Amino acid sequence: MSEHHHEEAHTGPIKTPKQLLLAVAYSFILPVFIIIGLVYYVTSDNKPQAGSTNAPESVAARIQKVGSVEIKSANAEPRSGEEVFKGQCGGCHSAGTLGSPKFGDAAAWAPRVGKGYPALLTSALKGKGNMAAQAGGEYSDFEIGRAVVYMANGSGGKLAEPKKPEAK
Repeated sequence: MSEHHHEEAHTGPIKTPKQLLLAVAYSFILPVFIIIGLVYYVTSDNKPQAGSTNAPESVAARIQKVGSVEIKSANAEPRSGEEVFKGQCGGCHSAGTLGSPKFGDAAAWAPRVGKGYPALLTSALKGKGNMAAQAGGEYSDFEIGRAVVYMANGSGGKLAEPKKPEAK
C-alpha cells in the first residue's frame, strides 16, 4: 500500500485583491444602487397607471363630487299622505314587516288609532320599536303627519287631515 498524501491548497474563487474589490462592489454597492433606483421609480409621478390618462373624461371621473347640498323651498306644496306613504312608509307597512301594522289591517291599527293622532304622530316622528325616527328626513313633520292619517284612515280609522302649518 502506498501512501498518497494529496495536499491541495484550499483556496476560494477570490485569488487577487482586484477580485476582492469586485466581489465587494457586486455584493454591497450594486444592491444599494438597485434599491435607490426602485425607490425613485416607486415615488416618481411618471409611472403608467391602469386606465389613467389626462383626457377630460378621466380627469372628470377622478374629481367627481362626493356629495351635494339640496336646498328646498319652504313654500313648496307639501306632498300628500299617499305620496309620503309610497316613498317612506310603504316599505314596511305594505307587507307588515318588522312588527309594523300592515296597511289596511283594521285589527292591527285599531289600538293605535284609539290612542289618537298626537300619539301616532309622536311615534312616527320619534320612532317606536323597529321603526326609526322619521323626523328630520326628506319629509317635513307635516308630511309625515299626513302619511300617518293616510295609513290610519286606510286601515279603518277616521282621523282628520292635519292642518297645514302657517308660514313663518
